[in-house]
Amino acid sequence: MKTNFLWFAIFFLLPLTAGAQTADEIVNKAVAARGGAEKIKAIQSERVTGRVTFGPGLEGALVAELKRPHKLHVEIVVEDQKIIRVYDGKSAGWIVNPFAEKKDAQPMSAEDLKSISEESDFDGPFIDYKAKGNQIELVGKEELEGKSAYRIKLTNKNGDIRLYLFDSASYLPVKWEETRTVEGKEVPWESFFSDYREVNGVKYAFKIDSDSPGTDLKQSVVAEKIEINAQIDDDHFSKPVVPEAEPPAAPPPSN
Repeated sequence: MKTNFLWFAIFFLLPLTAGAQTADEIVNKAVAARGGAEKIKAIQSERVTGRVTFGPGLEGALVAELKRPHKLHVEIVVEDQKIIRVYDGKSAGWIVNPFAEKKDAQPMSAEDLKSISEESDFDGPFIDYKAKGNQIELVGKEELEGKSAYRIKLTNKNGDIRLYLFDSASYLPVKWEETRTVEGKEVPWESFFSDYREVNGVKYAFKIDSDSPGTDLKQSVVAEKIEINAQIDDDHFSKPVVPEAEPPAAPPPSN
């Protein structure tokens, strides 16, 4: 009787064992779901045009351009003012913030440069993740908005941790979580990916909603157009030149 029960228990567990997946298997399926590593790595440049919202009543136009190996140029126009972020793909980056005291191009902070190479890597952190110094771990499976998702923990070469959730049916990324430093304080940050569309055989999330739980910080990016292998000159990733503001016109002479 005990022997029969033991065999029955083993037989019952077999489907569960066979169905278990590793972090590598989930990541490989996620890459394949987007179009496959070969197609993604064949992309030499991208241009994303769309809109970005920073809460009620504050919206702007967005143009983000990337070029291999890690070049990045982002422009956001808010209230007729242009915010610029540029990274040369090597070691230097600049920020133009017309709302700051200094209006010209300022060098990126050490904190910005620490993460900019990941931000400008449009292959994403999972393609060739070992070569990039990343480590991955399957944390578990959970429910997200009524659907099951796999939670993957990624630790990059700097020791920073991000948590990614992949839809268990499509294997497309649906959320990531991390901790960001805002004004010297660490705050939680999460982004939700939706409205996936295929562009040149590769799937992109055309909507990204982000927020910091427990705070009023919110951001929404909606892509209107994504161009693959767009022609972008390398000079576009150099230090931006900000035109000097024209002095106010002199008042007309009084009679």
